[in-house]
Amino acid sequence: MPVYNSELYLREAVDSILNQTFSDFELLIIDDASTDLSVAIIQSYKDSRIHLIQKPENTGYTQSLNMGLAIAKGEFIARMDSDDISLPTRFEQQIAYLDAHPDVLLCGTQFQFIGSNWTSKQPLSYEELKVKLITASCILHPSVCFRTSFFRENNIFYDIQKEPAEDYDLWTRLIFMGKMVNLDTVLLHYRRHTNQVSTTRFLEQRKISNRIKFTMLCRLSVPLNINSILFKDDLVASISAIREAYDTIVLLELVNTKSEIYATTHFNSLLEEEKYRICKMVKHKNNLVFVPLVQLLMTRPKIFYYMIRFYLKKYFKK
Repeated sequence: MPVYNSELYLREAVDSILNQTFSDFELLIIDDASTDLSVAIIQSYKDSRIHLIQKPENTGYTQSLNMGLAIAKGEFIARMDSDDISLPTRFEQQIAYLDAHPDVLLCGTQFQFIGSNWTSKQPLSYEELKVKLITASCILHPSVCFRTSFFRENNIFYDIQKEPAEDYDLWTRLIFMGKMVNLDTVLLHYRRHTNQVSTTRFLEQRKISNRIKFTMLCRLSVPLNINSILFKDDLVASISAIREAYDTIVLLELVNTKSEIYATTHFNSLLEEEKYRICKMVKHKNNLVFVPLVQLLMTRPKIFYYMIRFYLKKYFKK
């Protein structure tokens, strides 16, 4: 559990770990030179399972994660953040699953936002996860539990250069090394607030995430333009960018059918969704330049087909 100025939520997070039904663990809390009452709160506990490591200076979240990986003694490592809440049976269920499935190296869980009834629908199977990771980090970082031996034997650590998307980068490396899954059970309550990294460093996180998505597609050895709009959050794009993206999708589908790097059914379904997203760009007012649009529809007639489907779907939803 990395900690930095977490006094508001820290006690809830620590209590949720100490109250686990599976009780044989060490809780490594790595404080990144906090300036609030975080250390005092940790020191107020008299539980021998807590091991507090105080860094003399602030060196960052990812460096704390790597320190934890290096010093952990357990057979499994569970991740936890200092502002979330683990449900009591989290460790019990995750360890039972990993014991029963020795071919799985890591498992995450479903989660629920604190103060909301909304619960996640993260993909479950290895095959689906592998494909979904092309578009986003679909494994919640503070929910994971993994095998220590696998990380040690393969010298696996977080890439500090990929912060604040260090977890997404790690999942996309691990997924080609072994099986990863999500359990179909809510075992973590996830907190959203204005001070969390996904809010304060949003643009930086998105920029790094887009590079990771590009790397995932490069696994297929298809010539790609790093500035392509594929799987990026652009709402507006030029006609030429849309044409290029559509052609790349067709090529990706053909190459993956032969190589089967990604499960064909899941991958083709993902590409269908991306075609729909491109239709949204085509229909955007800024893109309706008559001559280029007509050229696009004439040379790529199937885009017109997807536009029709897009509008029909939108109409019937209303």
